[in-house]
Amino acid sequence: MPKKRALSRDEKLDRRDEIARRAATGTLRLPEAIRDIRDALGMTQTEFADKFGLTRTQLIDLEKGRANPTHETLARIGKPFGFVLGFVPRTPSGEVSELRDTDRMPPRGQSSA
Repeated sequence: MPKKRALSRDEKLDRRDEIARRAATGTLRLPEAIRDIRDALGMTQTEFADKFGLTRTQLIDLEKGRANPTHETLARIGKPFGFVLGFVPRTPSGEVSELRDTDRMPPRGQSSA
């Protein structure tokens, strides 16, 4: 397999910005996100697997959607981007919704009325 061309600093920054934008808009989805993050870091499968405590086979299975990553694996992979795991609310059309104050649950012990 040919060696990947090393990304320039600007290419890495552009790819990282794109990953961050997709995460912010709720369009960063598994399994594509794993490969996109790896590409944004400019790493081969072997380098990425070694860095994040995976085998190359595990990484290939994650990138192809044949395996489900654990919470811990996703947290390790997202850390260089400042990502944390959580839920992203969606509208019925599939778009990311903005929560209004009236949509939020009241703090424990307080009535919503």
